[in-house]
Amino acid sequence: MDVFMVWHVGHAKLLDGSPTEHFGEDGELSWDERSGDDPKILGIYATKAEAEGRIERARQQPGFKDEPDCFMIDTFTLGEDQWTDGFVTIHYE
Repeated sequence: MDVFMVWHVGHAKLLDGSPTEHFGEDGELSWDERSGDDPKILGIYATKAEAEGRIERARQQPGFKDEPDCFMIDTFTLGEDQWTDGFVTIHYE
């Protein structure tokens, strides 16, 4: 069974006033949490239509309506492992 996770990314405003990049060269939503971007999970839904409905409701709310195109729906199979490899910690100065 697939489920649909709705994300929104609030992009940090750049201190130098330059435009915020919302999408990569491939047209996909992009973010960098180290730069202050804030990805949020809005919910997990049983159907894509329910997920799309959540996006429409969120677009009317403070904050979300300021970045109405920064939503993403990820599809996951319930009960399926998602992160199957280990990880390493990278320390930044």
